Amino acid sequence: MKSCEEFVASTSDYYIYSPSKLAQEMFLYPLQCGLFSYLPGYDLQRDSFDSFLLMYIQKGEMDLNTDGQTYHVTANHFVLLDCYRSHAYSTSGGFECIWCHFDGITARAYYENIVSRLSNVFFMPDPYPALSKLSSILKVFDSGAVVREPLLSKYLNDILTEFMLYLPSQVKSLNYISIAEEIITYINEHFADDLRIEELAAKAGLSHFHFIRVFKKETGFTPHEYILNTRIATAQYLLKNTKLSIKDICYNTGFSSESVFCSSFKHRQGMTPSQYRNAN
Repeated sequence: MKSCEEFVASTSDYYIYSPSKLAQEMFLYPLQCGLFSYLPGYDLQRDSFDSFLLMYIQKGEMDLNTDGQTYHVTANHFVLLDCYRSHAYSTSGGFECIWCHFDGITARAYYENIVSRLSNVFFMPDPYPALSKLSSILKVFDSGAVVREPLLSKYLNDILTEFMLYLPSQVKSLNYISIAEEIITYINEHFADDLRIEELAAKAGLSHFHFIRVFKKETGFTPHEYILNTRIATAQYLLKNTKLSIKDICYNTGFSSESVFCSSFKHRQGMTPSQYRNAN
């Protein structure tokens, strides 16, 4: 549809989509999307517009206010907004952007994670992977093709995943993500060994206390909790799929004794390893 909004060029196109109940329960989904040319003087202020908004500024510049922060946004920048909260953007010189209002079961978790790392406005040296998917969403509606909701969800997931994988080298704190990923990989390969937090902290190049704090911030678990979760999950698999004895499973998963294994397993699963095996 052609826009008839004030201070938006009449050549601007937009599309509105109403997701199915299945999409609302399972997927990310677009609600509106478009390619707009905003004219000088455009000024939008909203208390709430139930969705999240992704924009890519192709030309021009705009001023944005959200969560008490003010940004001057120029070309080649992405904007990610929580439109459930009050927000405003305007332009004195005009700008052109491709945009998509979206929502879904994981939308808020994606939003909060990305914005906590990259802010509401960010630049990517290679925007193509995300921008191409954003353009693909627009093309689905523009072409009149059959709308396949799993595909639209995949496009949105791909875009947001690109943002999560992007780690600006100039932001030193974001290197903690890589550190946590490397330690997780090491734990998954050596969980049956006698892993010590001091050893993991040394591998991360951090002090003992700082390592625990960083690891929990990035994973939601302390290193000890993550190691224990990995050992218990492996024990569950072995109990279900092998005939190994409880004692063998205990030592194959890194527990120091059978009593410690059984106690930890019961605390987490609400039953002993033997009961778990019999129940399955």
